[in-house]
Amino acid sequence: MSDSSERTLIAPAEMNRRTGRLLYWFVLCSTVLGFTLAFVFPLYWMAGGALKSSSELADPTPTLIPHTWHPESYSQAWANVGLSHYFLNTLLLAAGAWLTQLLVDVSAAYALSKLRPVLGNIVLGMMLATLMLPVSALLVPTYLTVTDVPVFGVNLINTPWAIWLPACANAFNIFILKRFFDQIPAELLDSARMDGAGPLRVLVSVVLPLSRPVLAVVSIFAVVGVWKDFLWPLLVLPDPARQPITVALNRLAEFMPANQLLAGMVMASIPLLVIFLIFQRHIIAGLTAGSLKG
Repeated sequence: MSDSSERTLIAPAEMNRRTGRLLYWFVLCSTVLGFTLAFVFPLYWMAGGALKSSSELADPTPTLIPHTWHPESYSQAWANVGLSHYFLNTLLLAAGAWLTQLLVDVSAAYALSKLRPVLGNIVLGMMLATLMLPVSALLVPTYLTVTDVPVFGVNLINTPWAIWLPACANAFNIFILKRFFDQIPAELLDSARMDGAGPLRVLVSVVLPLSRPVLAVVSIFAVVGVWKDFLWPLLVLPDPARQPITVALNRLAEFMPANQLLAGMVMASIPLLVIFLIFQRHIIAGLTAGSLKG
């Protein structure tokens, strides 16, 4: 006899009856459909709005299906405002942030997990404490830092480093990486050290090959975080030629027809949707891998 019982919304005895099974499937389908509509409908509204005429978008009575179809708004938005240039800017910023985050966060997590520095737990606690602060509270000190970098005295405004450096020290990513590194058996690392490998060689040859799932998660978070960011690039990249697509669309909104603006937003969102659809399993696997032992 089992000591634990499974509690569900519908009693197991009811599942043996026709009404119970119908109720179960009704609740399940309603829940799935509700969540699907909540997430998909905004995307449909944005993509469908780009296919409408500007006059139809301005009509106070909204329409679910366009009265007249204007797919050319996508090509016009791409050509008229030079979205390709802003896409390249965004790609450069995302790639640099991804590389700097991996270098800094992996090194910090490895040191905290395997090298066990003095006061390492206190340092980790201070890092995690920054997650309790709202982003708006960090804007002013971070902005003052990039305008006059301590020790070096360099102004990073209008340079990619104004995006890359604040992004590289990510407490959440460091915590995820450390949790994963903690699960790597110490025997593997000891064997590598007995063969003469130093801390760096152990990291590169042993730890990183075993950490591909969590590295994929951190990489996705790094790219998505920079790609969708708006406020920080708006502050540190005032030069229009250097701005990412999120800031550029906001700046060009007053000069673009409404349907072309929506088309630009759809095109800016497509890379993130593709990344999520392709790597959703890696995200779940990487986030849960550090919580399991065995």
